[in-house]
Amino acid sequence: MDSLILRTGVRLLMPLMMLFSIFILWRGHNEPGGGFVGGLICAVAFSLHALAFGVASMKEALRIAPRTILGVGLLLGVLSGMLAAFAEENYMTALWLGALGTPVLFDIGVYLVVLGGILAMVQTLMEEGGPA
Repeated sequence: MDSLILRTGVRLLMPLMMLFSIFILWRGHNEPGGGFVGGLICAVAFSLHALAFGVASMKEALRIAPRTILGVGLLLGVLSGMLAAFAEENYMTALWLGALGTPVLFDIGVYLVVLGGILAMVQTLMEEGGPA
């Protein structure tokens, strides 16, 4: 797709969408939102970038393979639950160190899983060229 309006809009909206996704991730502990919604917003930002500039440009902007992001998020989510075992608590028991705790780690893991999963799908679909 070669649209000047789309490319200009993506250049303006992408940083705002990424910042908003971090805001939604952070406030998700006390208000609606969290890792899932924040990850979706960030994935949409990168997906729009891929539509406007191509998959190669999205890969360059992302710098890390989507499947790697997904794997790190999954590892972080599981690890956040395992930390309670070291404190002799039940799996997924929340542990806090000031404002940061295992629920924050879990939400970041969910954020990364959603971001990596959706971008892997978008990348695969766009590289295959879609329906003929």
